[in-house]
Amino acid sequence: MAVRKGNPGARARAAEALGDDIGAAELGRRVAENLRQRRKARGMSLDDLAQSSGVSRAALSQIETQKSNPTLGILWKIAVGLGVPFADLIGEAKGGVSILRRGDAQILRSLDGKLESRPLAPAGASPVVELYELRMAARSTHVSEAHAPGTHELVVVLTGSLRLRVEGEVYDLVAGDSISFPADVGHAYENPGGSEARYHNVIVYER
Repeated sequence: MAVRKGNPGARARAAEALGDDIGAAELGRRVAENLRQRRKARGMSLDDLAQSSGVSRAALSQIETQKSNPTLGILWKIAVGLGVPFADLIGEAKGGVSILRRGDAQILRSLDGKLESRPLAPAGASPVVELYELRMAARSTHVSEAHAPGTHELVVVLTGSLRLRVEGEVYDLVAGDSISFPADVGHAYENPGGSEARYHNVIVYER
């Protein structure tokens, strides 16, 4: 990518794009390895996992061979199909003390790019709790399918607003509000405001 020497803004954008490319490649490698290891450990074929997750065999094969990077929604489906915590697919578990630097966290995006999810805790920090920062574009909606049985979520609105739909019920929240709900049913996040909104999302798995 050619960047003029006298244009610092362009240089910054180029560096950011390169960082995104490198991060996506590293994330794809980890997901491919974790998916393959956990699928084989459970004695599941690609066809078995396709049936349990609702993700096509072709898509699973492309992810395992690093020919495509999965979206946030696809990763959730695979995690549910395998019966593992979401973080098991995207991280490298480490023993002892583990630090996650802000610049090292791999950002996951929805298919339309309007929802971003950034891990706030090192992979493997807890087998039952995960913590993420969500960024949602203005006037956008993200529909999430049911997670594994017994999963709960806690969402804290940091900036902007949130309209959460859980099994037909609608809950409106503003900055400073929080909500806890069963995530093993279909639910949807909506940012009805005119600017980006930020949330903290805590996912708690059944023990």
